[in-house]
Amino acid sequence: MSALARWCLRHRRLVISFWIAAFLVGGATAGITADRLTFDFSLPGQPGYETAKKVLATYHTDDQGAPIILSLSAQPGGQVTDQQVTTAFAAVKKDVPGIRVIGRAETGDDIFVTDDGRAQFAYAFYPPQTSFTSETAEALKKSLAAHSPAGLTSTITGLDELATNGANDSGPGVLVETLLAGLGALAVLAFVFASLLALLPLLIAAVAILSTFLVLLGLTVFVDVSFLVQFLVSLIGLGVAIDYSLLIVTRWREERAHGRDNHDAVVASMQFAGHAVVFSGLTVAIGLVAMVVIPVPFLRSIGYGGMLIPLISVAVTTTLLPALLGGIGPRVDWPRVRHENTASRFWTRWASLVVRRRWIAAGVGIAILTALIIPFFGIQIGTAQSGSLAKNGPAYEAIKLLEDGGAPKGVLTPAEILVQSSAADDVAQRVRAVDGVVTATLPSGTDANRDGTSLIIAVPDRETAGGSSIDPIRNIRSALHDVPGVIGVTGIGALQLDYMHGVYGVFPWALALIVIVTYILLVRAFRSLLLPLKAVVLNLVSLGATFGGVVLFWQHGYGSEKIYGIEATGAITFWLPLMVFAFLFGLSMDYEVFILSRIREEYDARGDTHAAVIEGVGRTGRLVTSAALILFLSFLSLSSGPQTDIKLFATALGFGILLDATVVRMLLVPALVSLFGSWNWYLPDGVAKLLRIETSHARPAVPEPRSRPEADLEVPSPR
Repeated sequence: MSALARWCLRHRRLVISFWIAAFLVGGATAGITADRLTFDFSLPGQPGYETAKKVLATYHTDDQGAPIILSLSAQPGGQVTDQQVTTAFAAVKKDVPGIRVIGRAETGDDIFVTDDGRAQFAYAFYPPQTSFTSETAEALKKSLAAHSPAGLTSTITGLDELATNGANDSGPGVLVETLLAGLGALAVLAFVFASLLALLPLLIAAVAILSTFLVLLGLTVFVDVSFLVQFLVSLIGLGVAIDYSLLIVTRWREERAHGRDNHDAVVASMQFAGHAVVFSGLTVAIGLVAMVVIPVPFLRSIGYGGMLIPLISVAVTTTLLPALLGGIGPRVDWPRVRHENTASRFWTRWASLVVRRRWIAAGVGIAILTALIIPFFGIQIGTAQSGSLAKNGPAYEAIKLLEDGGAPKGVLTPAEILVQSSAADDVAQRVRAVDGVVTATLPSGTDANRDGTSLIIAVPDRETAGGSSIDPIRNIRSALHDVPGVIGVTGIGALQLDYMHGVYGVFPWALALIVIVTYILLVRAFRSLLLPLKAVVLNLVSLGATFGGVVLFWQHGYGSEKIYGIEATGAITFWLPLMVFAFLFGLSMDYEVFILSRIREEYDARGDTHAAVIEGVGRTGRLVTSAALILFLSFLSLSSGPQTDIKLFATALGFGILLDATVVRMLLVPALVSLFGSWNWYLPDGVAKLLRIETSHARPAVPEPRSRPEADLEVPSPR
């Protein structure tokens, strides 16, 4: 790191010019990058997806999600006639190419009519989406309104419409969300530095984000990348790049406060803080390995794209930042209201208290995490229930009218069974007898009968939202197992079962891989067997506590309605836990590396574990809490979008970061390191030789801390 810093200082203009070019080109091509991102949620090899692929090939519609529901309703006391509905829906079908419309006209089934005859509905199955907002939904809405008979109310509804609260857009957008998060970060940085240096980490973050988009553009040439990556690059990239810059700039100020000239201060900050940044970036990237090894293309693409965020942030921070500090650093460190020549008095006092009362501190921390982990064992994996989505607007009023008229909740999540036409009647009869199925209907016409195949629509008695609610789909699969002529079952319920088997079935292996690689990496970083083990265990416990908090807040609704106006979801969307784990595992490990790297450095200088803990936390406490607050603001900005799933993802990451930076890193870490004493520093000589690092054993305390070298920066790093 010292050699890299010296090279960057010698070639400042080259380094700065390179990153300016990357910044400008990345900004110019960001729109192209966004257009190349995909909306593919395929699950190769899983029965529901393979059936959906066959439906797509024959009927040209995507059956992995829930269909759009077209609804026509009369005023109270009135009735909708079959002729009105048939004419209107036929006109909509002509207006919107590629859709399949299945209703009473095609099936003769009364499930599509309310008990009082006031409303009728039909399913609209549509081609695969190619954008974040559904253009098909907007086209259906306009067409249905244009062809609605006088005196009738036309509405489209369904899970997707309810999930966006009927919004016409996807929220404030990536740029606005990033700017809002940036303003919050600037306020925190202004408090931390109390000088114009607060602008420097934001500059580094801007370069890192647009450079990541540029590399992402190249990645899209070789693999499909999910549209979700653009949000992660912008907001997680903002927080990560600022965190890394914060660590190095703070150490640079500290070294200058101890009397080094600017050149030597930059080299020293890179030798110590830069080293921690590299290990932090690697731990974030390793956490995303979970996404890469899962055999699901869109999750893999999020893993690939997500790994770019910490790696490019590390590259920018460890090259551009030293070049800037070596040139304009002293000039922008104005006014110098806050100094770094001594550790934070508040955090030093806090660490001293924790060390003195380490048993109590450890007990309190463990009690808090245990209380939060308990709800985690009741987690339900599935989709958000419709009751937790929109509470007003046309989509909500339409589905409420249908349900009040006798339609079961399951009309929102029908299943489609693809069969050979010769076996259609027999299969439909079998499905009607399945427990949890209200009706199974065989539509007429080409929308459900093509190329010797037919589609049977089964309506369950409840929404297939996760847990036991998916039992009707399980029962259908079981009843049709090995039945001649059955090709497969698809729909949103089948998709959830596919995820449970295809994703979470292999997740334990991915988790084991991540834990092993992270542990080895941290053994090299801390030169210890116990400290990395504690770090990994605490990370997993912290993640469990985070999921417990998510279950309380969203699944059970303790707070979601008051803050976001959303009732209890009843389940956590099936793809979210894995994404939250992949990102949070690495992000929270950042703070562990920041703190323990400094404690290790102080121990090597003092030989006193308690003193090292106090000085290490005193030096990193403000930094870690400020960095966590910046990341929290980024996730808070992300939660401003209308989609419930995005809100859940953002709040889970935000809560996890705050929990980890406070209860875990500022309470449990210093308490446990103090309790472990000399065991923290034990590394067998054989392991050290195998990993090609310096040996480590407990050492006697020295009376006074070793003074830092003022001129000779070639002293080997404690790591």
